[in-house]
Amino acid sequence: MAVSLEGERYYSLNHYLKQTYGEKLYKISLNAGMTCPNRDGTLGNRGCIFCSAGGSGDFAADRRLSITEQITKGKAQSAGKYSGTAYIAYFQAYTNTYAPLPRLREVFFEAIRHPDIRILDIATRPDCLGPDVLELLGELNRLKPVWVELGLQTIHPKTASLIRRGYELSVFEQAVCNLRRLGILVIVHTILGLPGETIEHQLATVRYLNTLDIQGVKFQLLHILKHTDLAYYYRQHPFHLPDIEEYFGMLGKCLCALRRDIVVHRLTGDGPKSLLIAPLWTGNKRQVLNRLRAYLKEQDIWQGKEGYDGQTSQII
Repeated sequence: MAVSLEGERYYSLNHYLKQTYGEKLYKISLNAGMTCPNRDGTLGNRGCIFCSAGGSGDFAADRRLSITEQITKGKAQSAGKYSGTAYIAYFQAYTNTYAPLPRLREVFFEAIRHPDIRILDIATRPDCLGPDVLELLGELNRLKPVWVELGLQTIHPKTASLIRRGYELSVFEQAVCNLRRLGILVIVHTILGLPGETIEHQLATVRYLNTLDIQGVKFQLLHILKHTDLAYYYRQHPFHLPDIEEYFGMLGKCLCALRRDIVVHRLTGDGPKSLLIAPLWTGNKRQVLNRLRAYLKEQDIWQGKEGYDGQTSQII
């Protein structure tokens, strides 16, 4: 697929939205009060090693509010920085297909039927997409576009075991195939800076993603947050975390290796400042992104510049 970046260094979400919908859409983070098989005892009780008590939804809305109330509150909070009227309903906290089917139908239909919601965006695990859930997602996708975000993080078994991901790579691959058969767009989360991983490991993950029918990727720098098992691990087994220039170098190489038609939904992240242990330089997200854009220009970095040969890199 030929994609024009129109002067941008990477295929950004904003660029995709303007191309596809004619405008930027604001994402409202929602909380349906779900849990995770890695927390309720099905697979484990403590979640992934890096996951906070908020289940990666530290910026999501109050679960005690209805979905409609959460959307209303999100619109009000965005009013000072967004003048549009179209929104993405983003179910972010925990595993958002891990609930009885009637509950999933209730919350997803409440969101997708809201007149101001253009896209339904669901973050989940690839091992929580059974036939009944897939049927529901297909039904929703016939009403409005549905995106599903899958937390892969890495392709390397040793790291996956360390972070307690809890599923094999083949499960992820099957989930991608099942979702794409329904016409649902797939966005994959990857973490840069995981313990024991080098840039070669990270590039192998990116090149593996190039071989799959995925439409988006989120690059996340590893954050160490208070009250997580990763924080305990970091105290007991200190490992190197990249400074800002190192991270730019890592990310630049990953962008060059990334297939050009894959939309980049995130370039870094900003953990809650009240919880952030390291890296502290990530605390000012706006400043980081401004410096990153300057770096990409200075180094003449473009998404897909390396060239994609269609080969799967070695899984270590």
